[in-house]
Amino acid sequence: MRAIRNLTLLLALIAPAAFADTQYLVEMILVRQNTVPAITSQFAPEDWSGGGAPIAEYDVRQPILDDEVERLSADSQYTVLLRKAWQQNVGSEASRVVFSDGQEQFGHFPIEGNLSLKEGRFLDVEANLWVNQFDGNGAVMQSEQFRQGNSNVKNAELTFLDGGHLALLLKIRKAGAPASAAPDPALMEQ
Repeated sequence: MRAIRNLTLLLALIAPAAFADTQYLVEMILVRQNTVPAITSQFAPEDWSGGGAPIAEYDVRQPILDDEVERLSADSQYTVLLRKAWQQNVGSEASRVVFSDGQEQFGHFPIEGNLSLKEGRFLDVEANLWVNQFDGNGAVMQSEQFRQGNSNVKNAELTFLDGGHLALLLKIRKAGAPASAAPDPALMEQ
């Protein structure tokens, strides 16, 4: 009987760890597709953060997609607007982070948005971003909105979310996993 009680206690201590969130490294590149006409939308909402938490300073990581950024920057069809990398806890419930770039004016930034991740068979991603233009008084004059989701994002694969004139490149991988996926052995034999 004592062994059963100890086993039950041991299982109770281990079980929560089995359902804990997983650490992911997220890298995001926001680009403007210069050949597609810009679509301006209503102004970015006052609650543009969507209830997410800002990326903590200790979660910020060094971006690794240098080759992709270099290729995009060399092509006149694209303008790289934002590049961020961070570490994020992701579980079966959506985990939303908030990011911005530029100087804040009346609660808005030149680029602001939120990214939600949820773990399932694949990763479920929902991105909401705004690229704002300000008038001389610091009020938002015009916004371009990017809103896309994808529920089939695979670990460590580069994913392209096309929003027309704005697009997002994402690479999301488990912390501790190699930066790039190993090549398929069948391809190596050819």
